[in-house]
Amino acid sequence: MNKDMCVVCDDGILNIRAGAIIRKDGKLLMVSNDRDYLYSVGGRVKFGETAEEAVVREVLEETGVQMEIDRLGFVHENYFCGDAPSNRNKLIYEISFFFYMKVPDTFAPTSEIFTEGNSKEHLVWVSLDEDIKMYPGFFRTELQDPTDAVKYFTTDGRQGK
Repeated sequence: MNKDMCVVCDDGILNIRAGAIIRKDGKLLMVSNDRDYLYSVGGRVKFGETAEEAVVREVLEETGVQMEIDRLGFVHENYFCGDAPSNRNKLIYEISFFFYMKVPDTFAPTSEIFTEGNSKEHLVWVSLDEDIKMYPGFFRTELQDPTDAVKYFTTDGRQGK
């Protein structure tokens, strides 16, 4: 029961994802690879685990540091077209849970480079005012002045929607 919550549905894919909001010294930790955008630390929830368990696992896998969750910040429903070799041009419906993490004062990733599938990824610290494409897009505005409320967002990248 260690399969990612990634299910083929007709010609598309359903993903359930958990993402981490890791902030330190006014910067946000994001992931980059050979594409022209950044995305949140995190990954797919595995069957049999909760989104909370998944984000703790993913943070440990990607940063080498065990972190605790502070609180849930956002729930995001997102339709987009895949751009990875395994899902290129497939419609993906993704439900993501984004958690604010309790970042230790001494936090430093043990490695800033890791491999996900066949893609090399690396961690980058960014300021929210940098002119860099990032996903989810609402991070840029919502993390400028965060609230204690859990917010819900939808993004629909289907053509004609």
